[in-house]
Amino acid sequence: MDRYRTYRTQRRTGGLSALVSTVGSVLALIEIVYIVLLIFDANQTNRFFTFIKSLAEPLALFFPGLFATGSRNWDIIINYGLAALFWLVVAGIVARLLSRI
Repeated sequence: MDRYRTYRTQRRTGGLSALVSTVGSVLALIEIVYIVLLIFDANQTNRFFTFIKSLAEPLALFFPGLFATGSRNWDIIINYGLAALFWLVVAGIVARLLSRI
């Protein structure tokens, strides 16, 4: 009976940590799509662009404007790329902590 309980607990936390990792990956993907749209000068009145922008800008937190390189493209890549990396790292840390429970 004890083995069954341990198996169920490990399986439940494994699923939760996988969910956290997936959410972090989706948030990072939103940032990456926004980077690509900005770099390639997508039509900013397009509905898809405005939808991605409405998701990506709040997710970027304090990163936009953090570094100013003098190049618009590099500023976008560095600042929003750091936001994407942030979400991957935070989700990875939280998922690891959840898997140890």
